[in-house]
Amino acid sequence: MSVLEAQPPRFTEDEVAELAERLFGVVGTAVALGSERDQAFLIDDGRGGGGVLKISNSGEDEAVLDLETRAILHIARVDPELPVAKPLGATEKVRGHYLRLFERLHGRDGGPELGDVAVFAYAATHARLTLALRGFFHPAAGRHLLWDLKNAAGLRPLLGSVADEERRRLLERVLDRYERRVLPRWPGLRAQVVHGDFNLDNVLFDDRDRVAGIVDFGDVSHTAQAADFAIGLASLLRGRPEEELFRVARIAIDGYSSRIPLEPGELDVLGDLVTARLATIVAISAWRGARYPENAEYIQAWDADSWALLETFDRIGADEVAQELGAARPPGPTQELARRRRRVLGPALTGLTYERPVHAVRGEGVWLYEADGTRLLDAYNNVPVVGHCHPRVTEAVVRQTRLLNTHARYLYEPLIELAERLTASMPAGLDTVMLVNSGSEANELAWRIALAATGNRGAIVSDHAYHGVTTAIADLSPEEWPPGHRPEHVETIWPPGGELPSPQGGLAATFVDCAFTSDGVLIPEAAALQALAEQTHAAGGLFVADEVQAGHGRLGEHLWAFERYGLEPDVVTLGKPMGNGYPVAAVVARGELFGRLGADLFSTFGGNPVAAQAALAVLDVIEDERLVERVEQVGSRLREALAALEIGEVRGSGLLVGVELENAELAEAVVNRARERGVLIGRTGRGGNVLKIRPPLVFGDEHTELLVTALGD
Repeated sequence: MSVLEAQPPRFTEDEVAELAERLFGVVGTAVALGSERDQAFLIDDGRGGGGVLKISNSGEDEAVLDLETRAILHIARVDPELPVAKPLGATEKVRGHYLRLFERLHGRDGGPELGDVAVFAYAATHARLTLALRGFFHPAAGRHLLWDLKNAAGLRPLLGSVADEERRRLLERVLDRYERRVLPRWPGLRAQVVHGDFNLDNVLFDDRDRVAGIVDFGDVSHTAQAADFAIGLASLLRGRPEEELFRVARIAIDGYSSRIPLEPGELDVLGDLVTARLATIVAISAWRGARYPENAEYIQAWDADSWALLETFDRIGADEVAQELGAARPPGPTQELARRRRRVLGPALTGLTYERPVHAVRGEGVWLYEADGTRLLDAYNNVPVVGHCHPRVTEAVVRQTRLLNTHARYLYEPLIELAERLTASMPAGLDTVMLVNSGSEANELAWRIALAATGNRGAIVSDHAYHGVTTAIADLSPEEWPPGHRPEHVETIWPPGGELPSPQGGLAATFVDCAFTSDGVLIPEAAALQALAEQTHAAGGLFVADEVQAGHGRLGEHLWAFERYGLEPDVVTLGKPMGNGYPVAAVVARGELFGRLGADLFSTFGGNPVAAQAALAVLDVIEDERLVERVEQVGSRLREALAALEIGEVRGSGLLVGVELENAELAEAVVNRARERGVLIGRTGRGGNVLKIRPPLVFGDEHTELLVTALGD
């Protein structure tokens, strides 16, 4: 017989006092504490000691009592600081009921008056308790208990006990949604043995409103973690004003997530689980209140607040409740999103790439997923160099974010390890690193170094180069020059390898993207770039290798693009792909060049621990997955397949490829038609007529086939 159907114990306080003394040797006055299906008594010895005597329902299985005891003892071993009430002595049996004595813990009740800090701490303690049980199992943990939210559908036969028809229909709506949205997802939720009833009735607080006692493991079972948390969350929300509900709920979610971060799938159903918990309270209360009227006052103690919450949630709407508690909001219509973008981001932001904008909501490897579920082959983005959302990188970022994020005026290992890894990959002499946030910032710092080191003011760049968006570097980026604009101190060259012009103010630096990506993708002869570097030095300037677009193995054979030409730059700048989407960039140069700046360098976020871990993870993935070698092989076959289409000159190396078409109009049409066929590419070059293909380095032969087929069509 279920414990909810079996006869509750009916011992008097005098009987309990006698049993406590005779069976457990504890002398004191017995005071009833109330219980839904059992009996619990405080045995007060008058000196602040004694214990709590719990008398179990006659339907309770002895194996379940063993489960409770072993769970408590396991928690005490794993996390001794958790204030759980431990069992004292053996289990006894009297008149068909099991009797157990537990420690007496001191504290007071808590309720809606708990402040934000207390709410956070309460939820964090709940998570600690769950973590302490993570490695625990017991054969009886698979018990069937109607209080367990996985059994919420079993509440339907009880709804007849709810007298009010409107409220009955409300519960039916809750259960309908539960069966439709939660039950199908239940097998995918994280599950373990949990307390099962971590609510304010089973917790004591100290004078600072911190949890001082955790009692009553009577509902311990194996179930979903999120369902267990929903029990504590529902308890925190009862009795609070409507305007505070979701704010307080989110603080509790933060507290729990500080120890056990909730997964997206758990957040999607959390609102429904909280609602199901409230429905469980009132449904069981109505049924058991009618069945055991002598205990109705205790059983129905939280009915009013639970009904109030249920009615509030019903009026707000289940979808809105779910989203307020963390469920993902569905993406809006693409055109409406584009309109909002124009309104708030203004005309200065670059336009959307395709005639039909890509409305991206998720990425994985070489794929982007749109709001409508369409999968797009990303053959354009070089930022996710090791693939969109690579697990090594995302986990490195998440782990470090949970641990520490600060600035470089403190000591921490990731920054130093990253700098050491970078210098080890560079030519001898490039021994010093400055971490910044973007390629633009890196090139800005490289320009400052050049100005300070040479005393000159002029620059040389390629004819259609792009090196960044800062005021100084925009002047070094002809691709970004508005019509009629040409800075007096900047000279351009094309193709590389000819006679070097003399910029006004003397040459401070030549900036080169060694694959000339913005110029239309060109891989020149090594001699041409070697001559350019020699001429730069002869003119008194520094040679800056901008690896933002072509670095991190994109050209194959080497990690850095300048290596394929046998170059030894004075300064190397890194950016874009360095963190696989996390903002991080770097300048690598000789220490004495940094010293010529005559000032301490500091970038608040540059080289922060999270950014450094992202960059380290990227380097690790490139090495572990042998991406440089893969790029060389896949890129070669890609260029051969593109050449076989005979649509234009194919240039490039590795997975940086340009295909020159007749004119910009044709290139634009091809880019948009490829997008309609599920393939993303871009355009580049002064004439805008070069197809730019630069996918993540995990791009494979199977993706080449899809790309080439789309372009052929």
